[in-house]
Amino acid sequence: MKKIELKIKKIYSLLDSHFGDQAWWPADSAFEVIVGAILTQNTAWGNVEKALEALKKNKLLTPKKIVSASRGKLARAIRPAGYYNIKTGRLKNISKFLLTECVGKLEKLKKFDTKTLREKLLQVKGIGPETADSILVYALEKPVFVVDAYTKRIFYRHGLISEDAGYHDVQDLVHDNFPRNVKMLNQFHALIVEAGKKFCRKKSGLCKECPLKGV
Repeated sequence: MKKIELKIKKIYSLLDSHFGDQAWWPADSAFEVIVGAILTQNTAWGNVEKALEALKKNKLLTPKKIVSASRGKLARAIRPAGYYNIKTGRLKNISKFLLTECVGKLEKLKKFDTKTLREKLLQVKGIGPETADSILVYALEKPVFVVDAYTKRIFYRHGLISEDAGYHDVQDLVHDNFPRNVKMLNQFHALIVEAGKKFCRKKSGLCKECPLKGV
């Protein structure tokens, strides 16, 4: 087993033992996961929860409802998530995409292979790699690893990547050295987020208390 593979699996194992099952993504439906993936761009999850509740209260949490709603009504509902005018457009874009590709029925969308589906998502205006991959693994149950700032920070500090490593460099590293298993990839990203928030902080990491100490 390669040194990198051993280290990545050890990071997963230690975090999994420390934090336990994260049960991501918290949502009542796959579409709610997709909406959440867009709303969480550049904001905290607590703000996303408020926006999702407002969407539910206004009965807007379906692709058809979002497409037919006025931009003003939709923007007011998602205001707590910030950048509400931009995110209104993105929600309408993804909803139109879903209605066109699968008549809003996500089970049909799951039948596409991962590569094709990812390419289609990235063609939707406002959907970048991190959001596309979040949708793939959490909503559509595809075996992809989501890379975020926490991932880059933890991997860099543990000597796995260079400081300027790109999104796909980091993702390929995990895909090449970790099981392509939906549940495990889901859990790995969730664990990294927890470790990043609680220990591997941007300015001053709590290294002595971190479960990854010495890795």
